[in-house]
Amino acid sequence: MERRDFFKQSAVLAMATGLTAEFSHQAQAAMPPQTSTFAGKEGKTIPEWGDNQVEHMTTYNPDFADKNLWIRKDNQALTTYRTNPNQKYPYFYPLVGPVSRVSVVSESAQPWPHHRGVFCCGVDKCNGGNYWQSTRDDGRVISQEVKVISAEKTKVEFTDRCYWLRKDVEPFIEDHRRYVIDWRCDDYYLLDLYYTMNMLTDVEILKTNHGFFGVRVEQDLAPDSGGILVNAEGVVGEKETLGTSSNWMAFYGKRRFNPEITEGVAVFSPPNDPFGAFEKTPWFTRDYGNISPMPFNFVKDDYKFRFPLGSEIKVQYRIVVFAGTPSDVDLNGLWKEFYA
Repeated sequence: MERRDFFKQSAVLAMATGLTAEFSHQAQAAMPPQTSTFAGKEGKTIPEWGDNQVEHMTTYNPDFADKNLWIRKDNQALTTYRTNPNQKYPYFYPLVGPVSRVSVVSESAQPWPHHRGVFCCGVDKCNGGNYWQSTRDDGRVISQEVKVISAEKTKVEFTDRCYWLRKDVEPFIEDHRRYVIDWRCDDYYLLDLYYTMNMLTDVEILKTNHGFFGVRVEQDLAPDSGGILVNAEGVVGEKETLGTSSNWMAFYGKRRFNPEITEGVAVFSPPNDPFGAFEKTPWFTRDYGNISPMPFNFVKDDYKFRFPLGSEIKVQYRIVVFAGTPSDVDLNGLWKEFYA
């Protein structure tokens, strides 16, 4: 049986409730079409409500609800970009495996429930606030404007603009994000982030161990529960990879509810350190399921990252969600392609 036929017939989407909404004809007629962007069928850009949305990517951004951007493949949830203003920072959850259609990243998992799926660019110890942990008043990264640029048959592109702020303090960082989700084949797909930080005042970041960009994986992919952590050089495990540099780091393992399926997720690191402390960014790794190319940790305790008013930092990150093991996907080739 072909892989496509297999997951269409047998995959079960195991995620939180609320992934599919039932609407009456009256509610559909009242729904503003400008809040949704569909890839459409061949030769048709915007299908009618209720059309069969299979064999392509669709997006749905309900501005009347929870400020989430839903992205589907074959009319099944692929991922959701979550930007509710009550959160600490925007993040992606789920990020489903290409075969199992079960998420490869975790939502609020122990022992550190503030880790959220694909976490996107918060950090603690920044201008006196905390944009990664603690309460909302201590600091948040707030989405201002999510815009869907395109939703094609196998690719979705959208942008976001965010402010870093905390209670009684004016925004001091404005960041701009461009995301591209690219379903390359039934064995893997990509999540690319093109990220720019603009300093609205002088910014100071102190040494901190993690929280800028990375993933927290589902337990079945983490070494503590039988998964495998490996980098581009083939080095395995937290003890050997923590603080080292590598083009990519990946978790993979057999899926808990269907051990016949092996899936994984890889995070790519840029060829240099855009924040200036290292020649190449070191990795923060944990066997419980966290990986992050982390520029703010492996420095002396009194080190301070200083970025003056008006300065700009640009960086690109790529995530690959794949079926099988890292050797089944040309991760090195995909890294070279992205950073060429």
